[in-house]
Amino acid sequence: MSYETPFAGLKVVDLSQGVAGPYCGMLLAQYGADVIKVEPPEGGDWARNLGVTYGDQCAYSIPANLGKRSIALDLKSDAGKDVLWRLVAGADVFIQGFRPGVIERLGFGYEAVRAKEPRALYVSISGFGQRGPLAERPAMDPVLQAYTGLTSENRGEDGIPHRVPVIVIDMTTAIYAFGAVSTALFARQRMDHGRHIEVSLMGSAAGLQVVRMMQASLEGGDIRPSAPPSGVYRTADGFLSITVVKPFEWTGFCAAIGRDDLAKDEALRTHPGRLAQAERLWPLFRGIAATKTTAEWSARLTGQRIMHEAINSYLDFLSQKHVKETGVVSFVEHAPVPQPVPLPNIAGLPPFVSGTPRATAPGLGEHGRAILAEHGYSAMEIADLGARGVVTLRD
Repeated sequence: MSYETPFAGLKVVDLSQGVAGPYCGMLLAQYGADVIKVEPPEGGDWARNLGVTYGDQCAYSIPANLGKRSIALDLKSDAGKDVLWRLVAGADVFIQGFRPGVIERLGFGYEAVRAKEPRALYVSISGFGQRGPLAERPAMDPVLQAYTGLTSENRGEDGIPHRVPVIVIDMTTAIYAFGAVSTALFARQRMDHGRHIEVSLMGSAAGLQVVRMMQASLEGGDIRPSAPPSGVYRTADGFLSITVVKPFEWTGFCAAIGRDDLAKDEALRTHPGRLAQAERLWPLFRGIAATKTTAEWSARLTGQRIMHEAINSYLDFLSQKHVKETGVVSFVEHAPVPQPVPLPNIAGLPPFVSGTPRATAPGLGEHGRAILAEHGYSAMEIADLGARGVVTLRD
């Protein structure tokens, strides 16, 4: 064990699919746990087939499964269930993301697993939670964005609510789940039993939006919009985001745009004051912004210590000198992807390095033979399981 691998020696059985559960399992693997990813033989984790695919990998499956080992196992068969019970033996963490009731019908609900492994931490990840009138509804990130208010908050200038294209709720759920598992592992050092940890996309989305949700509750649903000049502006050659919070930033902004007269206007010194004159200020500021390039405005705003930044694309971001010098992202070779992929490095861990287990997501069933052998199956038994379709074996 070390600061970089505090979970070395821990065994995790991960049945989850998609992003939220798998990304939680990936973080456990990054910190040293042996994570066995159990996937259905036909197609594997459904997230392997989202968007553009490269063999049995894609931009969803790679970051969610780095550092794991995969076995493709038919859990509809009795023999497949027998294999899973062998995997569960000695497990410290069991992760599942089926709709409520499904895992119980398979025979691996919390009570069943606890009876076999009393100290195991059992993690259930769902869309709407394990109970309630919506519990069994299928749900993905866009659905929970709509349900929890995030889509409503994200209105464009057209007035239409838009979903956030980034899978922000899936990722938030994964991080909440990882935090819950990590703290439970710490507490379990002094416990003789495990526990059931329930994490939902709905609950995680609510936690993510707590500030805006609280404002809406306190202000009767009418959340105060940002006061000018905080916002996004079209410049002569692009877009620029500007944030003005403190009084010195307002006066500095006025100096940057050459309008000291506005800084002297007592009615505009506060957020409420500027908000009251928003209909006059927005067109004024937008007209001024369009007269210079993004770089010209950046130089002026930097001189006044005003928070701002150009609106970058992902490719713009990855090409930034600051990003390269800070090492926030590593570019990693990953078969069968035809070019290096950008992997944001994880806090507290070394950068990703091509070809290492930490930087590699398994192919479907890639480690089936090794996993079965480790759990007491002979070569003849492994071959028989493969011949019967209980496991999919890769040569």
